[in-house]
Amino acid sequence: MRIIPAIDLKDGKCVRLFKGDFDKTTEYSSNPADVGRRFSGLAVKDLHIVDLDGARTGMQENRAIVNVIAAESGLEVQLGGGIRKRADVATWLAAGVTRCVVGSVAINEPETVKQWIREFGADAIVLALDVKLNSSDEPMLTTHGWTEDSGIHLWECLDQYSAVGAQHILCTDVDRDGAMAGPNVELYAGILARYPDINLQASGGVRDIRDLQELRALGVPGAISGRALLDGAITEAEVAAFQLNA
Repeated sequence: MRIIPAIDLKDGKCVRLFKGDFDKTTEYSSNPADVGRRFSGLAVKDLHIVDLDGARTGMQENRAIVNVIAAESGLEVQLGGGIRKRADVATWLAAGVTRCVVGSVAINEPETVKQWIREFGADAIVLALDVKLNSSDEPMLTTHGWTEDSGIHLWECLDQYSAVGAQHILCTDVDRDGAMAGPNVELYAGILARYPDINLQASGGVRDIRDLQELRALGVPGAISGRALLDGAITEAEVAAFQLNA
């Protein structure tokens, strides 16, 4: 299983949100490029960057910082937040970003994103499907930086994209994100049971190396970790040992 460090950008800084709430922000660094350099020293191949400002506005608010991190890290960068047009995808791929992460537009304009998958290839597009469990514990999709309920069930969305060969799915339980409450193992087990061939990235709630070990034992191909790595709850040595034992 791949460990994918995460950098969330807001107002030019590296931050973490608590349960997706933009009013509950913890600042980790005023120099996100330094965080990128730190993560590049880990035994990892990928880096996940989210432009939180872009997720809310649809504009690439932190473009300059992303360019610096992508150029310096030496990692395969996947970028999300505000990517809502074909030109955004083409520009970022040309700039060296490996995969573009699309969220709101994937839910609101599925035919558009299906065409991107056909044009740019399934490996270039990551579908970011952010969910909140409803009163019946059913995973329902949220949009626009986790601020709006789409009314669409996760399975309905995945059925559509599986039909066109979507490869990368990043699924976040919003209520676990930044909360250090542990990943939603039941959710990911349900996804893998229904869609065993997708390259699933689990996101939200990872507290320590034991959570990553549990996800790996479940068969999850990749897991994103932000706060646990930033806080040192998962150490460089633990990442290295985890990868050696993969």
